[in-house]
Amino acid sequence: MSESSRRLGGALLILLSAACFGIMPLFGRLAYAAGADAQAILLLRFVIAAGCLAVLMLWRRERWPRGRLALGLLAMGAIGYAGQAFSYFTALRHASASLTALLLYTFPVIVTLIAAAWLDEPLTRRKVVALLLACGGLALTVGDALSGSPVGIAFGLGAALIYSVYIAVGSRLTPRAGALPSSAVVMLGGALTFGAVSAVATPAWPQTTTGWLAVAAIGVLCSVVAALAFFAGLARVGASEAAMLSTFEPVVTVVLAAWLLGERLSASQWIGGAVIIAAVLLLAKSPSSGTPPE
Repeated sequence: MSESSRRLGGALLILLSAACFGIMPLFGRLAYAAGADAQAILLLRFVIAAGCLAVLMLWRRERWPRGRLALGLLAMGAIGYAGQAFSYFTALRHASASLTALLLYTFPVIVTLIAAAWLDEPLTRRKVVALLLACGGLALTVGDALSGSPVGIAFGLGAALIYSVYIAVGSRLTPRAGALPSSAVVMLGGALTFGAVSAVATPAWPQTTTGWLAVAAIGVLCSVVAALAFFAGLARVGASEAAMLSTFEPVVTVVLAAWLLGERLSASQWIGGAVIIAAVLLLAKSPSSGTPPE
């Protein structure tokens, strides 16, 4: 395979991953409409994803992480990923899918600040400009929504903050275990958290076939396929290009939410979203940038 074909294939895989992640809020809305609550959706998501990844681990005869590394990855899933996912799906109940997606996509900016403060990564002029752009874009994006969905905005930003810490921790642990083993253990950690919660509080399961299919799609398409496509594409195009291509994700969410759910963003929110994506693209040009999957 030529280098150009390899890079093209990698780019298409990253775009596939972004599309899979981008459609997740719509499946979440369908599951909510079918009577499911966030607890049920997330329990099923993590159980399905962990099961699929465990089967893939066995099929490929991958080595499972052990010792402190395994405990660290479990904690990433049980605390970090579970907390981020709960905040994200709670935001979907109080804010539009479009707004939730745009708020989550402030995480590269937050990661940059965390990396500068705790990981000794330099805060360059390019990054400062990107941070200022992102702050302005965020103000425009949430300005019109503050009166109607402050809870949704709070949980959306909370999801971005938790995910940023998760990524910062993962940048130290994931390379030691490998992409697939890390993903499998993290998903298992999330499944354990929501399994424990469900042992004391019964979740509200979907009441329709459509709801069950939506949850299954979140587990398989938006978790397993999206993550594997991202890692496969990342190996072909590198972190910087993968980060830039991943900005396709909120675009997919906004377009599909407008088409299928009838959601509409105000002019200032469109401008704010565009500015946030521009800031992410600017950050993606930094050598250390990268966008791990959701």
